Amino acid sequence: MADIKHNDTTFYIADEVQAKYPELIKLILHTESMDDDERQYWFDIMPSMTDSQVDRLYDILETEKKKLEELENKYQKEIKSLNEKHLIEWQEFQMKKAKAKVAEAKKEEKTTEKNADDVLSMLDDM
Repeated sequence: MADIKHNDTTFYIADEVQAKYPELIKLILHTESMDDDERQYWFDIMPSMTDSQVDRLYDILETEKKKLEELENKYQKEIKSLNEKHLIEWQEFQMKKAKAKVAEAKKEEKTTEKNADDVLSMLDDM
C-alpha cells in the first residue's frame, strides 16, 4: 500500500491500483467535485470495481476536467476583454483630467499675464 500526500492529506492507495490507474489517480486527486473522504473512498473501492466502472469514473472525471478548463479559458478571455476595455476608459479619463489641468494652467497663465500687463500699465501712467 502506498501513501500519497496531496494538499496536506495523506491518501492510502493499493499498489496494484497505483500501478494500473496512474492517470485516474491524478484525476481523483485534482477534481474539485470531491472532498478528501470521497477521494479515499474511490481509492479504497477501485480494486473491486469492474473495468467498465473504472472507465466510467475516468470518463466522468476527464469530462469534468475538460469542461472546467473550457470555462476557465472562456472567462479568462472575458476578463482580458473587460480589462482592456476598462484600461481604455481609464486612459480616456486620465487624458480628460490632464487636459483640464493644462486648461487651468493656461487660464492661470493668462491671468498672471493680464495682472503683469496691468501693473506695467499702471507704471506707465505714473
